[in-house]
Amino acid sequence: MENNGSWERDVIIQLATSALAEQKTARRWRIFFRASTLLVVFVIAWWVLVKESGKNMSSGGKHTAEIQLKGEISSENTSAEKIIQGLDDAYDDPNTVGVILRINSPGGSPVQAGQIYDEIKRLRKAHPTVPIYSVVEDLCASGAYYVAAATDKIYVDKASIVGSIGVIMNGFGFTDTMKKLGVERRLIIAGENKAFLDPFSPENPKQMSYARNMLEEIHQQFIQAVRSGRGERLHETPDMFSGLVWTGEKSIQLGLTDGLGNVKFVAKDVIKAKNIVDFTPTEDITDRLAKRLGSTESHMSWQSLLGFFSIN
Repeated sequence: MENNGSWERDVIIQLATSALAEQKTARRWRIFFRASTLLVVFVIAWWVLVKESGKNMSSGGKHTAEIQLKGEISSENTSAEKIIQGLDDAYDDPNTVGVILRINSPGGSPVQAGQIYDEIKRLRKAHPTVPIYSVVEDLCASGAYYVAAATDKIYVDKASIVGSIGVIMNGFGFTDTMKKLGVERRLIIAGENKAFLDPFSPENPKQMSYARNMLEEIHQQFIQAVRSGRGERLHETPDMFSGLVWTGEKSIQLGLTDGLGNVKFVAKDVIKAKNIVDFTPTEDITDRLAKRLGSTESHMSWQSLLGFFSIN
């Protein structure tokens, strides 16, 4: 019996020793993977910082500053706040010789377009020796042209689309559909026009007239901004402010734009500073890393990443 007991103790000791060894090995591997993951995170962070600093920071020499206005004005990446921040940063840099507003936009909010327009006017007055030019790629329409009109000159490609000097308000009317479906509209308001242009109510002629007058007022503000910005260069035609668009080549003839040219041409031959520094505001480092590491193609999120470094 004693021999049997000794044998059992030896087996138990062996199993315990083996289990401890496996735990130590597993712990080492956990430490290794956590350290590796941390290293990868730091490498990516360093790479993003180096890339962005090389893109956005001045090289120390004279340069042309570039701010990109792409997409709908008022969207996440093309808000007035971001464009104005980029413009202010460009003009604050003592090495900025000239500024290019690189435009590829269908327009957007008249309010935000007006804010950018006003800021460009202010900056031109405050920095009379630093010119600002618009360079149009595919599209410069509506609110985007509103903004461009504030710059010293506008350069286009011959096939660019330019114009759409007008204002739009759209909606739907569902009253007939509701009748067919047997749906009854129950609307309670305090204030005669609180349900202004409600799509589920019959069209109100008084409200429609008011909306047209409001749009006309904004349209006149747009027209005045274009006339003020373009001055005597503008060759007005009966349909210039009707909402039509023109090719870049035709827009030059109408005085809506000034000539053909791309970003490199304007920087090198007009501003005389071929070194281009991008001052377009970008997301901060945490946002950029979150998007790179937490993209839809990846199943890794910041939440799970941080979980790797929890204390057991």
